[in-house]
Amino acid sequence: MPSTSAPIVQQLRHDFETLLTYVTGPEAGTQTAYTVELTLFRQLLALGAALLRLFFVTRATDRPAAPVPAADRTPFTYHDCRPVTYYSIFGKVRFARHYFTAPGQAGACPLDAALSLPHRCYSALLREWAAFGTTDESYRESQTGLERILGCKLSLQALETGMMEDAADVTAFYAQPPDPSAPVALGPILVVQADGKGVPQAQSLPDTARERLGKGEKRSKKKEATVTSLYSIAAYHRTPQDVVAALMQEELPLQVTPRPQPVAKEVHATLGGKTSALTQLKQRATQRLGPQIQDRVALTDGAETLQALVQAHFPAHTLVLDIIHATEYLWDVATALLGETHPARKAWVRTRLEQVLSGATATVIAELKATAQDPELTATHRKVVLKTAGYYQRNQLYMHYDAYLARGWPIGTGVVEGACGHLVKDRMEGAGMRWTVDGAQAVLDLRAVRLNDDWDAYWAYHRQQQHQRLYGAAAPVPQAVETQVLQLAA
Repeated sequence: MPSTSAPIVQQLRHDFETLLTYVTGPEAGTQTAYTVELTLFRQLLALGAALLRLFFVTRATDRPAAPVPAADRTPFTYHDCRPVTYYSIFGKVRFARHYFTAPGQAGACPLDAALSLPHRCYSALLREWAAFGTTDESYRESQTGLERILGCKLSLQALETGMMEDAADVTAFYAQPPDPSAPVALGPILVVQADGKGVPQAQSLPDTARERLGKGEKRSKKKEATVTSLYSIAAYHRTPQDVVAALMQEELPLQVTPRPQPVAKEVHATLGGKTSALTQLKQRATQRLGPQIQDRVALTDGAETLQALVQAHFPAHTLVLDIIHATEYLWDVATALLGETHPARKAWVRTRLEQVLSGATATVIAELKATAQDPELTATHRKVVLKTAGYYQRNQLYMHYDAYLARGWPIGTGVVEGACGHLVKDRMEGAGMRWTVDGAQAVLDLRAVRLNDDWDAYWAYHRQQQHQRLYGAAAPVPQAVETQVLQLAA
């Protein structure tokens, strides 16, 4: 053991013996479980910091070989030892490592590459834990949690900067070709879905407007995030009556066959526009194709622009209008004709919905147009009826629900609607939240990684990419330093 580490080792042994005495000595007889648990955790964090420093000091003792000269072959020469601060989950650790220089070249510490130290002081593990919290709660809540549990006092700016840096490889991660050794996702129906959800944007107002806004002014606007989902699923055969009962929240008959669940579900959200979102979705969907896929379905609401883009990107998929949106239009008409509390309102919707699901959309359209000619209708109610008739007529090609149900296809955008709420709204629309485009995209990207159950795989990939950017691809990237220490202590 190098002499420079001897005092650290002696102190570690003393600290460990002190902990043993604490849990086995006379004092233990008067302590509560809570007090002992908390004391041990705090002391073990301090012990971890000392062990981590010992690890660094041990690795830094021997002088490494000089770095490989650059293209001009100017050799590096030894200069001195340079200190560095490493902010870990155990707190700040400072140590010195050997430093080399060459004329016209940036100085280099070979140990930095060997340890895969980050370009800033915050450790990869600390940043990962911070990002995990920030994907689910505000930056301030994440900051408070880290400080309360680990005693780490990170600034909000450090958290936000780290989030954007650590989301940098999400697109490349999902663009990777699939692992040929990975099992193929089962499910003969490949489904893509797309929708939009607004994200409140930070707005810069003139100085004179910051204290008080004029009538109708808002401190923020919303920028649409295009939300996409991709999954495969087994066929699920239902009758129109089954779907009507489910949509009307009526008691369903006993289900002999359980409803299949989406397989390998993947959700994403981007503020980069619909074309960018669908291009990435197409790339991922193409990777799922194989002999197991028998049908391809694309589900959207009735937004014409989105439908046109989906058809352009997925010409081999059958475009299906979301049945929930189609049903909402019927409810609007029923309310206009009968009133919101009329006892016959539900029956009116039920009859027309069953017609739509049975392939008789044209009949419903004709009835709506005829109803709109009723002279007793007010102009407002006539507008509602004609709006629904026009919506159905324009989307009639995507409303062959009888055929879709016969093949066992999904006809609702529940997966992407859920993603709009859970992926986007639940995180981005907290009280007072306003986002820059880059800041929002970083959170959405890493939140999607977490929701897709790709967290560990992404961070392993991200650490490799960071290492290559900082030190080149020659050396394999080791595990995070704290991970090595924790494994040694296990």
